[in-house]
Amino acid sequence: MNIITPFLWFENNALEAANFYVSIFPNSKILSISKMDNTPSGTVEIVSISLNGMNFTLMSAGPFDRFNQAISFVISCDDQKEVDYYWSNLSAVSESEQCGWLKDKYGITWQVVPKQLGQLMSDPDPIKASRVQKAMLKMKKIIISDLQNAYDDNN
Repeated sequence: MNIITPFLWFENNALEAANFYVSIFPNSKILSISKMDNTPSGTVEIVSISLNGMNFTLMSAGPFDRFNQAISFVISCDDQKEVDYYWSNLSAVSESEQCGWLKDKYGITWQVVPKQLGQLMSDPDPIKASRVQKAMLKMKKIIISDLQNAYDDNN
């Protein structure tokens, strides 16, 4: 059980978003749905979900601050197939894509990051690490083979 649970305020589509996220992430499910009537903002819907073992709470409670890139969720991917899967299922705002970051149709920002990126960028050889960083900064979706080519200086 998480001791910290991300809590996301949606205007009116928390259950729709919950179903969307549960359909994308493996080993995910809706844990509970509750409604509160007659609140100051009308009916409030609260949905608890588990996304591959990470708990989230989503709430529909009327207008509030919009989501922005100041908070994002990192998806640590094992390979390019996994990067491609999450990218194709989550990315909805192409102008927000940069360096592995994307925004979904609800305005949530995700970082779709291959595990290799951290390994290559933390190489003790600062020249290799710098080449990887420069390659990554030019990308929208991270392409592992391009990172490896930069690391190996095969450009």
